[in-house]
Order: sequence, then C-alpha cells, then structure tokens
Amino acid sequence: MLFRSAFIKGHPLLLGHQHGWIRGQNGIEVCELFPHLAQQLGDVTLVRSMVTDQFNHAPAEHLLFAGAPRPGRPSMGAWLSLGLGSQNRDLPGYVVMLSGGSQPSAGKALWSAGFLPTVHQGCEFRSVGEPVLYLRDGDGVDRARRERLLHAANELNGEHLAAAGDPETATRMAQAELAFRMQVSVPEATDLSRESAEVHALYGTTPGRPTLANNCLLARRLVERGVRFVQLHDTGWDIHGTGPADDLM
Repeated sequence: MLFRSAFIKGHPLLLGHQHGWIRGQNGIEVCELFPHLAQQLGDVTLVRSMVTDQFNHAPAEHLLFAGAPRPGRPSMGAWLSLGLGSQNRDLPGYVVMLSGGSQPSAGKALWSAGFLPTVHQGCEFRSVGEPVLYLRDGDGVDRARRERLLHAANELNGEHLAAAGDPETATRMAQAELAFRMQVSVPEATDLSRESAEVHALYGTTPGRPTLANNCLLARRLVERGVRFVQLHDTGWDIHGTGPADDLM
C-alpha cells in the first residue's frame, strides 16, 4: 500500500490508497485505475524496490531517472545510449517528449548526459508545431546547399578537433550530421495521420494536440523505427491537488 504525507494542507496526515486492486498478468496486482495496463504486465518491467529519504519533487525525480537525488549524473536513457548505441542512424537514439503543460520539477536534467559525452543526452521532441526546430531549410537554402554548408562546417570543426582533441567537438560534428538526416526522417516518423482510425481509437489520440496519448503513439512509431529509448513525461500538479476538484480522488 502506498502512503504520502499531505504536508501542505491542514494538519499533516498519512493518506492511504483510495482505490481498489485488480490482478493482472503474472498475478501482479495493480490499481483498478489501470485495467488495460494490467493485461500488459507480461511486457512491462515493474520496479517495486525503490526507496528514498527524499521528500520533495525534484530530488525524487533525479533519483528515479539518474539514480541520485542531486543533478549531475547521467540519466538512464544516456546510459543505454552509451551501452547499446542507436539502431537507426537517421534518428536520435534517445528521445524525450512532454505533455501536461509544463516541464518536470527537475527540468531537463532528467534527460541529461551528465558526465558522459553530450551525444548521449535525450533529444526533446516538441508537442506543438514541428517536433524538432529547423526541420525545414530557410528561404534561399535548398538541400544541396545545406549539405555543402554542413561539409564546410565539419571541415573546420575537424581541424579544431585535431588541434585541441576535445571530444565535444566530435559530438558537435556528429549531431550536425544527424540533424541534416533528421530533416528527412523526422517528418515521416512523427506523422500520426499515417495511422489508421482503429489505432487512433485505441490510443485515444487527437492529432495536433499536445497530449500524452499522442506522445504514446509517437513513442511506438519511434521505437518501431529503431529509436532505442523514449522517455515520456506527463506533468501536472501533485496527486493531492489544489482544491476539491483536481486531486486524484
């Protein structure tokens, strides 16, 4: 049973679980709010052993995503990128998507590369407008000219790399080349209109809106195309809410 201290409203009390339980795949019990998830537990890693002495939002998020309550360590997606690499050279190996109207309390540190090379940090896809900025070439710049600019920049960066030996220069070169290829790969991968009406009904998606449902479907499309790790955040206020109409109960 889960408890949390509602220490910001009135006299602090321990709040017990407010809903029933259902038994899912493999005999694992989950909250009755998740009947569909209960039937998918054979394909889910469920961690029930994490404990912490952190009581606030951001330190707890750091612990969950990077294994320590303070910023500075690589996120789990960064470690997987380092250890396993990418399965698609035209897409990032580690993608992050947000919904709910705000960033997590710990911010972008939750997909940081920490002390690893920054090539392993998460690439944030936007929920409104183009998923990645500058997918389209500006006025007067066509694909061929963009490629020439890329080669010229990488020649200069290559000279700097040879002289200074800074691995971040190599990261900059690799990311520029990836960005060039993403101009072709990302629009196709993130086009939800290619999905059938049946799939949209199953996910509850509304194309064009920044919803968790849309991001779940986008995550599936990215994983199908070889993205190694996709991290979704649906951020809102805590479960105790701010009034009688917006808490978990």
